[in-house]
Amino acid sequence: MAIDLSGLWDFNRPELSEQRFRAALATANADEALILQTQIARTYGLRKDFVRARQILANIESQMPTAGAETRVRFELELGRTYASATHPATSLTPEAKERARTAYRQAFELARGEHMDGLAVDALHMMAFVDTSPIDQLKWDRQAIAIVEASTQESAKQWEASLRNNVGYALQQLGRYDEALVQFQKALELRERGKDDEATRVARWMVAWTLRSLQRYDEAIAMQLQLERECDAVGAPDPYVFEELELLYRQKGDETTARRYAQRKKAVAK
Repeated sequence: MAIDLSGLWDFNRPELSEQRFRAALATANADEALILQTQIARTYGLRKDFVRARQILANIESQMPTAGAETRVRFELELGRTYASATHPATSLTPEAKERARTAYRQAFELARGEHMDGLAVDALHMMAFVDTSPIDQLKWDRQAIAIVEASTQESAKQWEASLRNNVGYALQQLGRYDEALVQFQKALELRERGKDDEATRVARWMVAWTLRSLQRYDEAIAMQLQLERECDAVGAPDPYVFEELELLYRQKGDETTARRYAQRKKAVAK
């Protein structure tokens, strides 16, 4: 695509993203226009308006047989996301919804792999973890995605690694495999530290510290959470999750006075 979708996306502001996509339609060719429509549908999914998202996709479905490969992959990806995604409440993930999502993600993956579009293939695999939600299944899908990333030379695939390492670490945490989880979270942190997203780096550091607490390495965990406290305060974004961890950590150390202080900080930020 000549159009840079990443430059148009602001995932925290889907309404703004929709405006950008609609503006880009003015100079798009036929296939680009279809891809932009899939992204407009996604903005509605992020706003939890899955009915509207499916309507937009239904309006272009008849054009898919003659569309380019990337267009068809993105169509299937976005169709799947209207049935199972991070924004779906658990109650909406019925067996029928999961099966529709699974079919769409599988089709997206197979087409993307066949056309050597590694980034989109990884996207499809990582979405399967929202269909098969047990930690064991999530671990399977995310590890399969990491294998593609490691074998790929495409930047569109490489940029997924930090998120995937985080997901693998989280699944291992849920399974109580804390040593293995720590390895994955540390790798994710190393990758984030090479980038420019300070917020994502802080999240990655929090995940490491969280796992250190699970391993009863309390002093190391406290040091990391205190660093996060300073960084968050410096940018005017105190984090209640940091305070919650510090409360728990100081309680484990037997320091109830400090634990109560962080409990109060957490309460104040939550208001």
